[in-house]
Amino acid sequence: MIAKRCHLLAVTALLSLVLLGSLSSRTADAEEVIKKKDRELLRKELRDLSGEVTMVMFTQELECQYCAQTRQLLTELASFSDRLKLIILDFVRDNEEAEGYGVDKIPAIVLLGDEDVGIRYYGVPAGYELAALLETIRDLSLGSTDLEDETRERLRTLAKNVHIQVFVTPTCPYCPRAVRTAYKLAQENDFIRADVLEAIEFPHLANRYHVRGVPMVVINETTSFVGAQPEALFVDKILEAVE
Repeated sequence: MIAKRCHLLAVTALLSLVLLGSLSSRTADAEEVIKKKDRELLRKELRDLSGEVTMVMFTQELECQYCAQTRQLLTELASFSDRLKLIILDFVRDNEEAEGYGVDKIPAIVLLGDEDVGIRYYGVPAGYELAALLETIRDLSLGSTDLEDETRERLRTLAKNVHIQVFVTPTCPYCPRAVRTAYKLAQENDFIRADVLEAIEFPHLANRYHVRGVPMVVINETTSFVGAQPEALFVDKILEAVE
């Protein structure tokens, strides 16, 4: 299992650089994002998903600056596996669904396994963030993560809602580790919700939270830290935020 995870991470890290170049123009045209040779590689990696995973994307009729690229990328990813589904909803017309998922900005991606475990991504999952997205898809398909036993034990003491926000950029090589930890924590505990936000695409939020470096993690609006910290410190900050 560990070898499989490491192999997928290595593959997606390489593809991340390709996708970053493909999306660097940030044009509104939804051209093919993943090149043919890379599509086959990703198809091999995703075809053996254990369980079904659904990506729910929120966009709108007059698409936002980054919505077209996000939609195209997810469409291509969904074509690689029968167990990876894509549902595209309109942020305005489908406002009840947006409110139900707690989505208040676009582009937004909701990742669902057997149930909604509170995993959200806001922006284009390009660059290094593609690796984090695909690793999370695999975790959801398995219905489990590789969190340490001690981390799971400490999370059992949690009895209050926790909202984690992780600010990232596509060129940050350290961001995926923070993203993966936040998503694993959300998958393992019903009280935790984890949002990842692309700082460049949402500058007003980056300014609001005084983001000067990434990854930056904000917990319940009261606690924050910068950097890809170990699981133990991440949990320390969560428990600090709910005191």
